[in-house]
Amino acid sequence: MKAPVISLENKQVGEIELAETVFGLKDRADILHRVVNWQLAKRRAGTHSTRTVSMVEGSTKKIYKQKGTGQARHGAKRAVQFRHGAVAFGPNPRSHEHALPRKVRALGLKVALSSKQADGKLVILDAAKLESHKTKNLAAKFAKLGLSSALVIDGAEIDVNFGRAAGNLVNVDVLPVQGANVYDILRRDKLVLTRAAVEKLQERLA
Repeated sequence: MKAPVISLENKQVGEIELAETVFGLKDRADILHRVVNWQLAKRRAGTHSTRTVSMVEGSTKKIYKQKGTGQARHGAKRAVQFRHGAVAFGPNPRSHEHALPRKVRALGLKVALSSKQADGKLVILDAAKLESHKTKNLAAKFAKLGLSSALVIDGAEIDVNFGRAAGNLVNVDVLPVQGANVYDILRRDKLVLTRAAVEKLQERLA
């Protein structure tokens, strides 16, 4: 399939061939869910923690005699059933990361790219380069392109001026092509790829 290539001035400067195997797949919500869940699980700090009986401060003295009170037998106030006591089976620091096959990860990226193409939310730029790092200039260009929430993926390296200018724009993210991922593609309304990014992605996912 062919797609138009535009400039930052919103003028068509050519066309590019998009591979059906990368940008023409059917929507697979199950695959996208698995990949996003895998990504977010890797990001979790896993530092949640609760104190066990051995960690809670307090006396170990028996709170009352064993027999004759008519109450349950208790040895210390640090037990889990008492206020300010320990927590039974509480969370401890751990990693939430889990494995996901490489083929599923690659398929998820293809489906995410294809979904943006199918929804008409894929924009292909000739190049993402600016002569000035002023955010105002880039904001004006994005307004012409109708971009208010977008992920911009460039080639192997991001233009310094473009990266600085986009850094102050709300709901706009800029990534090099090696950082392309399903979660960031889905969380923004439109996906903006440069010609270099398209070529690299098709080479990587073909």
